[in-house]
Amino acid sequence: MLGQDSATATSADVVKDGSDATFMADVIDASREAAVIVDFWAPWCGPCKQLGPALEAAVKAAKGRARLVKIDVDKHQMVAGQLRVQSIPAVFAFVDGQPVDGFMGALPPSEVKAFVDRVVAMAPGGDPIADALAQAEEMLAQGAAADAAQVFAAVLGEKPDDARAIGGLARAHLAVGDLAQARATLDAAPPLKQHEAPIAAARAALEIAEATQDAGETAEFRARLEADPNDHAARYDLALALIGAGDTAAAIDELLELFRRDREWNEGAARAQLIKLFESLGPKDPLVAKGRRRLSSMIFA
Repeated sequence: MLGQDSATATSADVVKDGSDATFMADVIDASREAAVIVDFWAPWCGPCKQLGPALEAAVKAAKGRARLVKIDVDKHQMVAGQLRVQSIPAVFAFVDGQPVDGFMGALPPSEVKAFVDRVVAMAPGGDPIADALAQAEEMLAQGAAADAAQVFAAVLGEKPDDARAIGGLARAHLAVGDLAQARATLDAAPPLKQHEAPIAAARAALEIAEATQDAGETAEFRARLEADPNDHAARYDLALALIGAGDTAAAIDELLELFRRDREWNEGAARAQLIKLFESLGPKDPLVAKGRRRLSSMIFA
């Protein structure tokens, strides 16, 4: 299971009483491995007694990715003074040796859990799903599609409806030319997830791959355009062939030129293909930003 190593800590490990003398080891040093939450409390404090069990439950639910250190301010006042604790309960979260979040007063259990989850996500390895997805995306970018597919599949084993993993697995299948498996992966996604960006982008990439797999050679279409620059079908087919050949920038140029010459050709096919191509590349691709600007300038010219 993802994050299994971090889940091996026992309840005794993740909840402990701390002191001024052990603060460096219990909190600062320990926060380089997991999020550490410090609860400043006192036996006479009613809200502390209300907050304490909720904090312990939320930390234990984090399965080793967070730890709780409880410090009695009646016995240990030095660190509380350094952190300018003026009322209790006071809670501070530490990640990588630094305070990153906190609150004062008692909170409902749901808000306490949200606080712990938020802090856990800041810690090294705090979000194993996100870490695994990032690793898989890097593998895919480096051409290790089969390895990426295994990681995406492992994420889906933990979280079957994760749109990022579904879209990533489909793109990994596309990368090795398995269009049928890519389509099966996307079709199996829950209906409510079908329109989420990672799945929509993968589906756009699949549709482009299906349209370009038999697109033909670019030389044929270039020759037709040399004979007749207004052969819109040849320009459109050239763009598809360029996509199939991996020359996305040139394909965008040809589709934009087709749109400039006749935006209504074939029921607006150039614009539709551009939008699909932009969606498949994703908003962070520099070709998308440039292409969208050029398209917009033509539309509103």
